[in-house]
Amino acid sequence: MDHRPEHSRHRRAADLNAVGELLEAIDDAADPAVAEVLARYFQLGPGGYGHGDQMIGVKLSSLRPLIKPLVRAGLPLEDLEQALASPVHEHRLAILCLLADRASLALKPRTANPAELAAIYDLYLRNTAFVNNWDLVDCSAAQIVGAYLLDKPRTILYDLIASPSLWERRIALVSTHRLITAGETDDTFALAALVLDDPEDLIHKASGWMLREAGKRVSPEGLLTFLDTYAPAMPRTMLSYAVEHLPPETRKHYRSLPRKAGRGAGVPDG
Repeated sequence: MDHRPEHSRHRRAADLNAVGELLEAIDDAADPAVAEVLARYFQLGPGGYGHGDQMIGVKLSSLRPLIKPLVRAGLPLEDLEQALASPVHEHRLAILCLLADRASLALKPRTANPAELAAIYDLYLRNTAFVNNWDLVDCSAAQIVGAYLLDKPRTILYDLIASPSLWERRIALVSTHRLITAGETDDTFALAALVLDDPEDLIHKASGWMLREAGKRVSPEGLLTFLDTYAPAMPRTMLSYAVEHLPPETRKHYRSLPRKAGRGAGVPDG
């Protein structure tokens, strides 16, 4: 028998209903033609990095209006965690975006809520198995993991970068985008140096992207120092992303350096 006060039971039912209505609204927006395109784009077929996932054909631009009214609704994290286990990709994308928006709200001075941010961070790390494509990582890692670590030790990033999971390694890298926006680049450069031998093109892209952002937003000198040390051993995709905003002659210089054996050599180029 449920001994909670009646108003608590009603609130609980309303919260569950709100999450259920969000998922139903996503289902109602499904488009099989879009699903077919997205399935190819996110490599859901055999041998693809997203193989086994289920897409129903709802773009992020269509999810955002469904999520926005719920950001300040205070929905219990346990209900969102349960929804995050959905087999439907767009369900997980919506829940992760909602969690990311709540984490961002918890970090703002006027709405600061350290306990909420910590709870979202813990929830996220418990459920990385469901953060299993690059769009899911990219919409959430910086806003949740990076934001939580702004004033804390970064050991978890080095645990994640050593993970056998492609997606946990990408979480580690993309999380540093929030650190970069706070003016910190040391972890970005350190993590990028650890994935020179990574076999996955999606890791080359993420590390090159973060290197580019670190150089563009905070430390051009730090990026050039990294490139002077590692460019000959960097996978081509990583190097291409990293030098994208450098002057043409500088890009040409780093791209034309002889390839070195050792770290990064033998990694398939993207």
